[in-house]
Amino acid sequence: MVRKSIEQRLAELEAQRSTLRARLSKQERANDTRRKVLLGALVLHRLENANDPEFTKRLGDWLRRELPGFLTRDSDKALFTDILDAKNPEPASSSPSTEQLA
Repeated sequence: MVRKSIEQRLAELEAQRSTLRARLSKQERANDTRRKVLLGALVLHRLENANDPEFTKRLGDWLRRELPGFLTRDSDKALFTDILDAKNPEPASSSPSTEQLA
């Protein structure tokens, strides 16, 4: 059996290291995305299920203040029109019109 040179062994180890780093980075991104989804799900749940109407109102008010500055793409803003256009955390059918918000 031919023995590999130190340079070859180092190259193989570096390739393995690169592969492991890429796998770790992918896992970290997946964990970050999952955290964001779960946190968003909690916020939406609290807005839709008003067990504490005062908290729900404050949360909605905070989101209406913060989201416009946070969202930069029109397509992202369109995803949150139900929250941004709502004066009260009521079901969508009883949301006020944009004229009432002005």
